[in-house]
Amino acid sequence: MKTQRIMGMAWESMKQRKLRTSLTTLGVVIGITAIISLASLGEGFRLDVKQQLQSGFELNNLTVIPGSLFAGYSRTGFSDQQLDDVAAIPGVEVATGVMQIGNVTLYNGNKTVTAFVATAVNFTDFVKIFQDRFIFESGNAPENNSDDAIVIGYKVNHSGDNSSAFAEAGDYVTIAMNVPQLPTGFTVQNQTFRVSGTLQRRGTSGITNFDYWVFLPLKTVREMYHINQSDLIFVKVKDQQESEAIADKIENHLGHFKVTVLVPLAFIKQVDNILNIVQIFLLAVAAISLIVAGIGIMNITMVSVMERTREIGILKAIGAKDRTVLGIFLSEALITGIIGGVIGIITGYGLSYTLAYVLSSMIHTQQTNTILQTPETHQTLAVTPVFSPEWTAVAFVFAIAVSVIFGLYPARKAAKLDPVQALRYE
Repeated sequence: MKTQRIMGMAWESMKQRKLRTSLTTLGVVIGITAIISLASLGEGFRLDVKQQLQSGFELNNLTVIPGSLFAGYSRTGFSDQQLDDVAAIPGVEVATGVMQIGNVTLYNGNKTVTAFVATAVNFTDFVKIFQDRFIFESGNAPENNSDDAIVIGYKVNHSGDNSSAFAEAGDYVTIAMNVPQLPTGFTVQNQTFRVSGTLQRRGTSGITNFDYWVFLPLKTVREMYHINQSDLIFVKVKDQQESEAIADKIENHLGHFKVTVLVPLAFIKQVDNILNIVQIFLLAVAAISLIVAGIGIMNITMVSVMERTREIGILKAIGAKDRTVLGIFLSEALITGIIGGVIGIITGYGLSYTLAYVLSSMIHTQQTNTILQTPETHQTLAVTPVFSPEWTAVAFVFAIAVSVIFGLYPARKAAKLDPVQALRYE
């Protein structure tokens, strides 16, 4: 019997049992809806998290910290020779050392502000590494030989009344710093600097939010602190894809367990891998519902075989072969999978947008109510579904495969029925 005729007989049989067919198909619809919605939401969430991480970290920048994550950080900094050695490693574009001073107090006439992060830098090299962060509200970056020039971050400059800046480019401000005093303790030392520039508000979700920083000349601060070392080394690599390899070279050169190299690209890859695993887990859970639907197809088909035993006997009596009977029941399972898959894909798209709206609203509400959330650091995680043609095709094929596989056993049982016994069946 022709395939077209077999499919037609299967379709007519399904139309005669509309309620049963609808309930069987509903199981497939639910399974495919869950797979499509979770796959699209998971992919959208993964891409959004990855994008926010990339916006918070310069992927071609490395941070070299003295000490080990496992053995504890070292109080010993890096010498200028070690800095030069790092800068000479192939693939390194720029390397610069910085000193972390801590919080300082700035005075400009009767105005006073406190900067919680004061950092001494070599401006020429530092700006090359973080050039995207040095966007000036007024003034510009100091020349490297300017030992009395500073740069003020936006939130430090506007920490009081936002309508009035603390300083403008060209102003002279006095900074009070806690300088080590031998043999023990600290003493407050005042130093006057010229404001070379003030930064625009940039903000970031990473670790280098320059809005709260004040940048001082490295040479001057070293003389004040009587130190000739750097607390950290910032490195800019020529190719971000080589950052992990260059980090290994830095560790090998400076000694394992003596330094820790933070590689943003490696961190983002790890987060991406974790999110992929979570997405696969969610899809596996969703696939269970489709397996359950397959079991339902098997049960319904078995009942259908029992109800249609005499019909099968008549078909065989008039010359229908085993493969014809097998084809009729498999066709019913195939049609169920096709219809359920198509409807499930459509409802999956709709459900994913609904869930995305609900989740985005919940996340936005939670972030708004968070006490520590500030306007300049507020970033709403907008969950936007991302539909993949590959996942859609896989889900559709999976629906058909599950339907046919679970319909195979009852179909084979129907095909193997003895026509004489089938005709006697009451």
